[in-house]
Amino acid sequence: MSKFTENLPSLSQEISILHADICSALADPTRILILYCLAENPCTVSELTSRLSILQPTVSRHLKVLRERGLVRAERHGQSVVYALNDERIITALDLLRAILRDNLARRANLVAKRSETESP
Repeated sequence: MSKFTENLPSLSQEISILHADICSALADPTRILILYCLAENPCTVSELTSRLSILQPTVSRHLKVLRERGLVRAERHGQSVVYALNDERIITALDLLRAILRDNLARRANLVAKRSETESP
């Protein structure tokens, strides 16, 4: 192995880095809301600003992150730029994560209820 290839990350490391990049894009609630809005239909920045009641610079900053991670694409339509999901499966993934969250919350609520039952006289 040469000194050049010695310092390169392995394919598995590269995939893990890409995975982490996508997860970091999903780590912000505003970006998740933007993705759900775009799942309904492609939007301009001003449409997203109006629908989400978020300032335009904030929407633009979040769209930049989502675009850099490959989750959304920007298409010019005349003078407007319309944003759309690159892959609808991201919504399926988000819905799955929400289902896991819901189940975890229900499990915690059950534990609290059981603990309350055993501690009360």
